[in-house]
Amino acid sequence: QRLKAAVHYTVGCLCQDVAEDKDMQFSKQTIAAISEITFRQCANVGKHIKGCFFILCRHAKRSTVTTEDVKLLARRSNSLLKYITQKSEELASSNMEQKEKKKKKSSAAKGGRTSGEQEAAVTESEDSNMA
Repeated sequence: QRLKAAVHYTVGCLCQDVAEDKDMQFSKQTIAAISEITFRQCANVGKHIKGCFFILCRHAKRSTVTTEDVKLLARRSNSLLKYITQKSEELASSNMEQKEKKKKKSSAAKGGRTSGEQEAAVTESEDSNMA
């Protein structure tokens, strides 16, 4: 229900933008009809995509959908493929940063030195050897 309400709200905002731009009006019934059609169409597309992923994974003898599977289905829409690729790279980057933070926290918790502390220790060691 919340998803359907969100679609209705978004369609209403879009209709309002078009109405202002084209100097016209949309009735509440028209907005409701567009919202319903949009919601049903998205549900149908979702079922279709789910079926495509099932076929892709079965063909590849896997049970997990990968980013490459998603890109494969989006390849005919350049803008969608570009968007998915960008978001995929952002997520990968974010995941790497989180792994680095966890790694630093776990090494610090174990009494190990962080990379900055290790560099400082090496520098101190080199300085004392020079003297």
